[in-house]
Amino acid sequence: MATNRSAPPPTVTPVLVYRDVRAAVAFLEAAFGFSEIVRIGDDHRSQMRVGTDAAVVVADDGGDRSPVAPTVVTHEIKLRVDDVDAAMARARQAGAVVRQEPVTHPYGERAGVVEDVGGHRWELTRTVRDVAPEEWGGTSVGSW
Repeated sequence: MATNRSAPPPTVTPVLVYRDVRAAVAFLEAAFGFSEIVRIGDDHRSQMRVGTDAAVVVADDGGDRSPVAPTVVTHEIKLRVDDVDAAMARARQAGAVVRQEPVTHPYGERAGVVEDVGGHRWELTRTVRDVAPEEWGGTSVGSW
């Protein structure tokens, strides 16, 4: 696949809409350690690197794009971290609202949920053990 320095390389890149792109960029950098790679206009878009293998585009609320509504959750972004509790503390310090405190699930993940400055929900998660889906009620239909 060809590369382009003007476009994020991951196969899937979420585009998240915010009322204030610059505030969203500052939050994502402070809360999750994202890195801004490309800025488009003063407050139109920002392409951000997430870890070593992912990206997010932060977009303004122009045209038919609108930010998250306060009473409606349409999506949640799963973000893998090294330490869920430390990541939750960092996000909280950056201004995130905690929607679910960290909990260790029977399917082998420790996770918590925060809401960012634009209303987007982020599930901060870490694998704590390998568990077959059948052990907790899931069904294996393929493999990662």
